[in-house]
Amino acid sequence: MTPILVTDPLDPRIQAYSQVKERDLTGREGLFIAEGEVVLRVLASDASLCRPVSVLIAEKRWETLRPVLEALDDVPVYTASQDVLDTIAGFHLHRGILALGRKPAAVGLSSMLDAVEASGAKVLVAASGIGNHDNMGGIFRNAAAFGAGAVLMDSGCCDPFYRKAIRVSVGAVLRTPMVTGVSATEMVETLQARGWEVLALTPSATTQLSDFKPSGRTVILLGTEGPGLPRPIIDRCTPVGIRMAGGFDSLNVAATSAVALHHLATF
Repeated sequence: MTPILVTDPLDPRIQAYSQVKERDLTGREGLFIAEGEVVLRVLASDASLCRPVSVLIAEKRWETLRPVLEALDDVPVYTASQDVLDTIAGFHLHRGILALGRKPAAVGLSSMLDAVEASGAKVLVAASGIGNHDNMGGIFRNAAAFGAGAVLMDSGCCDPFYRKAIRVSVGAVLRTPMVTGVSATEMVETLQARGWEVLALTPSATTQLSDFKPSGRTVILLGTEGPGLPRPIIDRCTPVGIRMAGGFDSLNVAATSAVALHHLATF
């Protein structure tokens, strides 16, 4: 492979990377920007559910990344000086690595559950109203680390393919099956109808996670920071809390997912 040198920040071939900080939240017609070596390696791996479209790196990173990049058949790789790269991105890109990827095709809730159940997965993560990209990335990272079969998100959740969420997840967003855009009520009702027990993580619960013994397929349902899950949703589920020291009632939602997933992990 011969990388394509870019010397003009306005080169039309790399305009998808232009000013990524400002454009990241506006949607990219099924595309996303990935940043950093760890995430690039996931995107280029067989585990990825996403397809790389192109790569833009600082010239100094070429030799280090060459084995990864040469395995990307028919994917153009652009190189640029650090100054040109920073001008393209709109900020100092100290990692020197960006990639453009394509999201996987959207999957409906029932189809995803068919695949998950066929795989034998016993634990899922469901999220309602998670709007913080750091938390979303952390939830995906924890889901991958503890073997959750998929992450299900309601329409109040942020896009997990936002650049920062992907980076915080260390690429887990790119390899984790997911469903987006359904209502929390639909998620809960569909899961329960198929025999999944849905645990609503909430500080108001009287049952503690440490005392919970899963009897089959289990879903942890997480709500947004502060307000948490709506009471009508909690009442449909099995409320479970995490025991705290006196005077403290809750964890960050990503930390909550890690504690709950560790308790339920079946691998």
